[in-house]
Amino acid sequence: MGAGFGGLKAAKALARVPVDVTVIDRNNYHCFQPLLYQVATAALSPADIAWPIRGILRRQPNAIVLMETVTGIDVEKRLVHTHSVTVPYDYLVLATGAMHSYFGHDEWAAAAPGLKRIEDATQIRRRILQAFEKAELTDGPVERRRLLTFVVVGGGPTGVEMAGAIAEVARQTLPPEFRHIDPRSSRIILLEAGPRLLSTFPEDLSAYVRRVLIRMGVEVLTSTAVTGCDARGVDSSNGRIDAGTIVWAAGVVASPAAEWIRASRDRAGRIEVGPDLSVPGRPEIFAIGDTAAVIDGEGKQVPGIAPAAKQMGRYAAQIIAAQVAGRKLPPFTYRHHGDLATVGRKAAVVRLAHLHLTGFIGWLFWGISHIYFLIGLRNRFVVAFSWLWNYLTFQRSARLITGWEADAMDEARPR
Repeated sequence: MGAGFGGLKAAKALARVPVDVTVIDRNNYHCFQPLLYQVATAALSPADIAWPIRGILRRQPNAIVLMETVTGIDVEKRLVHTHSVTVPYDYLVLATGAMHSYFGHDEWAAAAPGLKRIEDATQIRRRILQAFEKAELTDGPVERRRLLTFVVVGGGPTGVEMAGAIAEVARQTLPPEFRHIDPRSSRIILLEAGPRLLSTFPEDLSAYVRRVLIRMGVEVLTSTAVTGCDARGVDSSNGRIDAGTIVWAAGVVASPAAEWIRASRDRAGRIEVGPDLSVPGRPEIFAIGDTAAVIDGEGKQVPGIAPAAKQMGRYAAQIIAAQVAGRKLPPFTYRHHGDLATVGRKAAVVRLAHLHLTGFIGWLFWGISHIYFLIGLRNRFVVAFSWLWNYLTFQRSARLITGWEADAMDEARPR
């Protein structure tokens, strides 16, 4: 269940195992989530970072793909229920990922969309670009200032990358194209409830990111918790911020898979699994990726990142293959290869085992790594060319405003 990094890796790893594989996902595509923020800031198009699941598995005869939404699981009868079909299973791999977490304030979602799906990215792109268009039509300085204020909530990798990308759009891409406003006067604010950005990174890399963002014109406010969000701004522990666009990057919560199988879960809703990633009491059910709360050999929580999900997916497939063959495998072992985050043009941070990279070298490492992990030669070429073009021209080619109501702009016209 789920064709994200973990689920897709599990399905592909079962290609040569004598089993039938059914992949169920509500979308017909696999999305490369680490680059969603580039779709949201008009650097890439959705098709550049997404691939049809059927196309990925087309040469795997033992796999079928169902585009459906799961509604429940009967663990006693071993059935997965969807809107239109019921699918029996001998083994079940739950790889249903995570959703945005508003910490008990789901009403904030309408004003502050998060970034987990293609639809989220295109919605945020629409809001960012519309803010500039509305400001161009507005005569009132107060309203114009509000429209040109962008707030990103959350100082993790997604928040840092979003804030830096919005700053580049405002400072570099758009200024020559508007006549009544100066996009460079935009106010980009990054709010983080904790004491520093990128809390999982070493302090020297965190401090570097803060310096770069400030140099780019981003206002970095740490130790600032959000207490409210609405269509016209954000309430924080340090006061009110009127804003035209809010992006939520502050937290996630696991999908409701734990509820479907009535399993024990942690505070983030992740299923607490055993050393072999199986659900206690249900050895035929495995949870991986953001769906699972996995503790490594050192007693630390395995991070919710793509490499970890892929390792879990591969292991789940291996243990299923071993059980089919009557063999046993040792417990799951997570290998952390490093952390990466980009701040903007020629600036990124990379933490490897015994090496920290920053600046242009870090940015090159970040870019090459992401291109390498993209699926398909075509997408690697397109993304590499788009980045090169953006680097040389400061342009972003995917600045299309689509999917909005015709009267949206009328609301911004002077009365």
